[in-house]
Amino acid sequence: MSMTSHLSALEQKHKSLEQQIAEEMSRPLADVVRVRELKRQKLKLKDEITRLKTNTSGATLH
Repeated sequence: MSMTSHLSALEQKHKSLEQQIAEEMSRPLADVVRVRELKRQKLKLKDEITRLKTNTSGATLH
């Protein structure tokens, strides 16, 4: 898998988690434990995306 397609897949998963969080939060009795776990996963993905983009842009400068 190329770096571009890997980043694209991670970004798609990030968007999916965002939608799941919004759906859960729109429920009258949102499951706060589930929301917390989804947010944790989303943050982990965002950190990974940022790390990969930073490493990729740094590698192209050298």
